[in-house]
Amino acid sequence: MYALPILASFVLLPFATAQESLPIQAIEAHFSQARIVPDYFPTFNPSATLELDYAGTKLTPGQKVTKEQVGPTPTVSVTAANSSVTLDGTYTIAMIDVDVVGADISEGVTRHWLVNGVTVANGVVANSSATAITPYAGPWPAAGSGPHRYIVALYQQPSTFAAPEGFAEPLPVDVYDFLAYVQNSNLGPLVAANYINVEEGTATASLVQTSAVVTSTLAAASSTSGSGSGTTRSGTNTGTAPPSSNTSGAIQLALSPIGALLAGLSIFAL
Repeated sequence: MYALPILASFVLLPFATAQESLPIQAIEAHFSQARIVPDYFPTFNPSATLELDYAGTKLTPGQKVTKEQVGPTPTVSVTAANSSVTLDGTYTIAMIDVDVVGADISEGVTRHWLVNGVTVANGVVANSSATAITPYAGPWPAAGSGPHRYIVALYQQPSTFAAPEGFAEPLPVDVYDFLAYVQNSNLGPLVAANYINVEEGTATASLVQTSAVVTSTLAAASSTSGSGSGTTRSGTNTGTAPPSSNTSGAIQLALSPIGALLAGLSIFAL
């Protein structure tokens, strides 16, 4: 009689654990479906999530905003994916413009923010003792060029970090090879990142169409396979996402070994 709740809790534990990783799966899906991965980042495996707050307005991944809305320096919050991740080191934060989906960025991306030596205090990025190479300069896409994807990324900055030649003094907004900077400066892994879409005027060129990430789909995948899947960025949502089906999920659970075990336990309890 007393074994039933204990066994049921044990059986449902993987589901609860998988659900905790949903924010990470969601941001991974956003970056993949916005084609930031693999068009710019070859891979993306963050250990934390990053939130942008502009004057009290918290933005969602891929949210489409105006340049005026994101003109001031944002408050950046970072949340560890799980209890095994610590955020007590030194980091570099950067904002880069990777242009519209499908753009040729082989010559580099535009640097809008680059600060070395930031820390994370109470979940918020602090730069009181940091070195600003490029102070925050808000997004400013060319009129008619379409929705530009602006990435804010936080990298581990180990003791072996050394600023590459030409990056020791303050620099203006300019085009550079950001990934080469990461490699040449010995920055550590990408800890967390987010992105927004900023557009000025109406696009005059044909754009690659995308659709929205469906978090309910990610939750279903998380509970069964442990890996997320979705459809693209929410900032320029032009497609129709497939509806989620709670009924099909219930059928899958009923037909699974877990469902069979739960059913057996229910009969035993009677």
